[in-house]
This record gives sequence, structure tokens and C-alpha cells, in this order.
Amino acid sequence: MSPRRTDEHALVLFSGGQDSTVCLAWALQRYARVETVGFDYGQRHAVELAARPRILDALRRTFPQWAPRLGADHVLDIRSFGALGDTAMPTA
Repeated sequence: MSPRRTDEHALVLFSGGQDSTVCLAWALQRYARVETVGFDYGQRHAVELAARPRILDALRRTFPQWAPRLGADHVLDIRSFGALGDTAMPTA
């Protein structure tokens, strides 16, 4: 494992799914501060998006050494992007 970077920050694209949770854990082991960002684009199955807060809380409880490094969680609503033109994104 790489040594923790005590002066560097990371931003992790966090959907709430298994793959992005592993990426978040990887970043928390290595960076002094890690923030998360997710996108709400009107997913038909928003289960992962809804799970994000519970996963973040579980990480803070299960790995208390990560809690101070886990920064803000951002969710960006991009559902209106579909109005810009033809897209493969589902519309609400």
C-alpha cells in the first residue's frame, strides 16, 4: 500500500455502488482529505444513489480513522441536462 499523502486532497466520483465504494476506500487510505460527488440524472434505478448516505455513515463508524478525512459529500442534480438535446439519459 502507498503511504498516506498528508497534504493532498482527492475527489471521488461516488455512485454508492460497489465499485465506487472500493475507490473511495482506496482514496481514504492514501489522502489527507477526500470529498465525494455523485450525479442525479434521473436514474430509473436510483438504489445506489439512495444508499450513498448510509454507506458514508457506515464507513465513518466501521473505520473511525477515516472519519476525519472524509469530507463533504456533493450530489449534483443534472436531470435538466436532458433538455439540451438528444441523449441516452432517461427523462423524468
